[in-house]
Amino acid sequence: MDQFIVKPLFGGDTIAWYTPTNVTLWMAIAVLVIFGLLVMGPSRRAIVPTRMQSIAEMTYGFIHKMVEDICGKEGLKFFPYVMTLFMFIVTANFLGLVPMSFTLTSHFAVTVVLALLVFLTVTIYGFIKNGPAFLGLFWVSSAPLGLRPILAVIELISYFVRPVSHSIRLAGNLMAGHAVIKVFAGFAALTLVSPVSILAITAMYGLELLVAFVQAYVFTILTCVYLKDALHPSH
Repeated sequence: MDQFIVKPLFGGDTIAWYTPTNVTLWMAIAVLVIFGLLVMGPSRRAIVPTRMQSIAEMTYGFIHKMVEDICGKEGLKFFPYVMTLFMFIVTANFLGLVPMSFTLTSHFAVTVVLALLVFLTVTIYGFIKNGPAFLGLFWVSSAPLGLRPILAVIELISYFVRPVSHSIRLAGNLMAGHAVIKVFAGFAALTLVSPVSILAITAMYGLELLVAFVQAYVFTILTCVYLKDALHPSH
């Protein structure tokens, strides 16, 4: 599937770390779209907001409330980071639905980096803020004493699995949806089943619009939950 193949922008087959690719192009487009929506759109600050200003304000309020509800007032210091994550992911998801585009968030190279950044942020800040008390996240004090060491091992394993599940969930859902659309599109050339195929593609495309938002929301809300562990590590 062409949508998942990394290609150099200026010909050739060799890709080095400095080679501009279609990934680079669509990342730049995503950044420009976000800049246009959050900076240029609300720049006039009209009393009667425009559509772009309304979308920007609603998104701001939505993510701000999410961070405050999950992490508390103390967690609002991470609001710019969480807002940036959400906007990049949701924009990349929707851009991936544009014909002939490149789906950034269907590649583990992108989602793993995002998940690792969250993991490192939570871990480093957790130790900076709480010191050794951060390890209380793994010690279930409410459990019977004999079970606590076993639960501690389970909690430790689940903690280090977080970036894996965090990244695979996003990339897997985006890749799967696009792959299903590609399969249905393959049947569109067959006269007998083409009407059914077209209806299936339309339905899947509508579902993918929902998935694009939901997966960005899930990634963001899990980020907030993990940040809450760094702020309040007691189990």
